Amino acid sequence: MEIKALQEEVDRWIKTYGVRYFNELTNTAILMEEVGEVARIMARRYGEQSEKESDQHKDLADELADVIFVLTCIANQTGIDLEEAVKQNLLKKTKRDEYRHQNNKKLS
Repeated sequence: MEIKALQEEVDRWIKTYGVRYFNELTNTAILMEEVGEVARIMARRYGEQSEKESDQHKDLADELADVIFVLTCIANQTGIDLEEAVKQNLLKKTKRDEYRHQNNKKLS
C-alpha cells in the first residue's frame, strides 16, 4: 500500500468506525503508549530483560501497525502529506549523512 492510500484508508476508517479523530494531544499520548508497547516487546524479546509470560503472546507486527496507524492519524489531522514528508526527510538524511556512516569505524 502506498502512503497516500494508507492516509486515505485511515481517514475512511476514522470517519466510518471512529466517529472522529481524537484531538492532536490525545493522539500524541496514544502514540507514546503504542511506542511504549513496542519498546516493551523489544526490551524483553530482543534485549536483556526477561520476558514475562503475559508478554510472550504480544505481536510485534501488530504493535508496529498501531504506531503507524496513530502516526497516520496525526498526519491526517494536521494536514501533512506523509509520502512527501518521507521523500523530503530521505533527501535531508542523504545530504547530511552521505558518507558519515560509511566512514564510521564502529560500523565496520
